[in-house]
Amino acid sequence: MKTSKLPSIKKADFKKIRNDFPLIVNTLVRGKKLIYLNNAATTQKPQVVIDAINNYYEKENSNANRGADYLSEQLTIKCEQTRQKIKLYLNARFTEEIVFTRGTTEAINLVAYSWGFYNLKKGDEIIISEMEHHSNIVPWHIISRLTGAKIRKLAIENDGTIKLDNLKKLLNKNTKLVTIVHVSNVLGTVNNIREICDLAHEQGAYVLTDGAQSSGHMKIDLQELGSDFFTISGHKVYGPTGIGALYIKKEMFDQIHPFHGGGHMIKKVTIEDSNYKDVPDMLEAGTMPLAEIVGLSSALDYVTDIDMENITKWEMELGAYAYDVIRKVRGIKIYGPSLDKKTAIFSFTHDEIHPHDIATVLDYEGIAIRAGHHCTQPLMNRFGIQATARVSLSFYNTKEEIDRFGVALEKAVSFFKK
Repeated sequence: MKTSKLPSIKKADFKKIRNDFPLIVNTLVRGKKLIYLNNAATTQKPQVVIDAINNYYEKENSNANRGADYLSEQLTIKCEQTRQKIKLYLNARFTEEIVFTRGTTEAINLVAYSWGFYNLKKGDEIIISEMEHHSNIVPWHIISRLTGAKIRKLAIENDGTIKLDNLKKLLNKNTKLVTIVHVSNVLGTVNNIREICDLAHEQGAYVLTDGAQSSGHMKIDLQELGSDFFTISGHKVYGPTGIGALYIKKEMFDQIHPFHGGGHMIKKVTIEDSNYKDVPDMLEAGTMPLAEIVGLSSALDYVTDIDMENITKWEMELGAYAYDVIRKVRGIKIYGPSLDKKTAIFSFTHDEIHPHDIATVLDYEGIAIRAGHHCTQPLMNRFGIQATARVSLSFYNTKEEIDRFGVALEKAVSFFKK
């Protein structure tokens, strides 16, 4: 992904910023300093986020929207301030377009049940790409069984990109939803969401975009992207687990129905019936993960202070460096597009060594990567493989760590080829 201007932050500043992450700087694995290269699974947390969560339990613990007491009022204000921060972070138009969820998986399920269940019927079609995470496939299988809507596959190219001509061939008057990942958690592919939205909207279809892998690594502008639904996961934006957000374009509100029923989301309840508040309250039944909302608020402040363009620029440089290190190892095949079409995520296989074996050797060297199908079995099937090893970078990684990873990868190959 290209940035519009050079970053103001110096490379040396990222080494200083690295010290904000206690797990990164303090952890030893079998006597070796940890190298954490599994950021697509979850990112590490800066001390300010950890402190914010601790401070909540020590000084702020209450329940938002549940009382007139001081603590409750202050926490309610803080939650709504966090909603506003997410709105600004994503450049949504209205604060009420932001719904708190427990993460991207719940957000996609929320769309499936609160919109899909009520608006899809037999004969309708849902287009799903081959590179989707299972959390953006399985809910639509369930909704397909419930409504009779048909799933259609959007094939990807050999380089791991989506050819828009393939989408054009699938789109028709029966298409009601295109559900697509912004950045692939396996290939690092950055999809052209703007053009996908334009094509879908021309046919009267809506677009759900899974932003779990993009929102912590590049600037998100929902006005530019054009998505009708967009999801983020807090733990992949340097915040806590158990919190995320769903953007719902305001024009969709009249098509949305409750997902969970319970407290807070109602206007009036009798034994015989109940009616509901508007979005977002309608979709936030029960006590929200309040400590996690506080932590996410701190994480967004932290990332915003660094500036996303600085983060993107440095991660692109690290990614190019890692790509050269990985591709030089004999027997390695890297999956995905060229560097100008992807983020710093690299999935690879060896022609003789299983990815799990590679990951095990690296773990003994204190290096954390991911190996497996990455919850993307259709993508694995597309390439005729069962698993890959995956390296995924963050701004707190260094070229020195990548060098040490390269040495360990060579060691793993040599060990299994003896």
